[in-house]
Amino acid sequence: MHILFLTDNFPPEGNAPATRTYEHAIRWVNAGHKVTVITCAPNFPEGKIFEGFKNSWYQTHNLDGINVVRVKTYITANEGFVKRILDYMSFMVTGFFSGLFQKKPDVIVATSPQFFCACAGWALSAVRRKPFVFELRDIWPASITAVGAMKESFAIRMLEKIELFLYRRADSIVSVTHAFKNELIERGVDGEKIDVVLNGVDLSKYEPQDKDTELAKQYGLEGKFVAGYIGTHGMAHGLEHIVSVAERLQDNDDIRIIFAGGGAARQKVVDLVEQKGLKNVVLIDRQPKEMMPRLWSLCDVSLVPLINSDLFRTVIPSKIFECMGMGIPTIMSVPEGEATEIICKTNSGIVVESENVDQIAASIEKLSTDNVLFQELQKSSVKAGPLYSRDLMAEDMSAIFERIRT
Repeated sequence: MHILFLTDNFPPEGNAPATRTYEHAIRWVNAGHKVTVITCAPNFPEGKIFEGFKNSWYQTHNLDGINVVRVKTYITANEGFVKRILDYMSFMVTGFFSGLFQKKPDVIVATSPQFFCACAGWALSAVRRKPFVFELRDIWPASITAVGAMKESFAIRMLEKIELFLYRRADSIVSVTHAFKNELIERGVDGEKIDVVLNGVDLSKYEPQDKDTELAKQYGLEGKFVAGYIGTHGMAHGLEHIVSVAERLQDNDDIRIIFAGGGAARQKVVDLVEQKGLKNVVLIDRQPKEMMPRLWSLCDVSLVPLINSDLFRTVIPSKIFECMGMGIPTIMSVPEGEATEIICKTNSGIVVESENVDQIAASIEKLSTDNVLFQELQKSSVKAGPLYSRDLMAEDMSAIFERIRT
């Protein structure tokens, strides 16, 4: 089977969409399938092209058996609604045209979070008369209004019409959460064509390990209890509240808070830490994906926040699965929903109220002193990891492709 996959993000970018696509694709290749990924020059989240790449009209290379096609797009940082739309639309156009030249695909897959990529996938499937799979990673454009990036308007209503059109035209929808599937069914989409394939963890890379002594020494974390936020610094994460947590804990010299990554809200975090003069915060710039296990090893607990919006009841932050693989307990401060259910069901962390600085700070202090509870959550995290193995998820998804191509 030849799987043609369109995605804005792909390694060496290290965000969740890039990681999911890559980790699935290498498993499909290993299973004997041909995989072609159409993407753009890596630039997320700063909007700067990674070293060694060019924003060219058409270039190809092989990555671990995956045929990667990179096309030219309008590149901008992950901030500002109009510029981001231009970025997305440019990939829709160039991704579509490059897809016309790929030989004999059996199935065409396009992934969100935004759906202009899915527009290209649908158009390609219509022209080439191949099944179209919409991988649904986010309910967009609802997430735009949820974070306050744009108010309800005529433009938003038009985007919602396009959104529903794509759902209805897709031969199959692969949702990353059960909540997304339920919402689509409530909006009139045929539930029979919606499958759920959760995010997961590559257990060959993410496994329990001792703290990286070199990095711990470099960042002054030796002998400290470390609570870390690692990943994209986005508007949806409300990281100003985590800065307030650090401020609340600044007199406890046994605890450190780290922020590692980049994104639209990164500078806001840096400015707040500087303004408050916080000495218990360590700021680490975005690192290559291969550095992630080493970075995670620094953390005793992982901080997983989202702002208090009903939309985020349906979101499952993918980093919780990597933390399970490494045996790192999660302190989750998101609206009650599917993600909090997973943490509670697996006993892999502590759930507190979204944006509740007092509860987050208290949980960090609790785990830093209660070794019995900490070890219990560690063991439960390790036990939960295999339930969300990327091997299982990739196999489930390829089975969906086989089903719809027949």
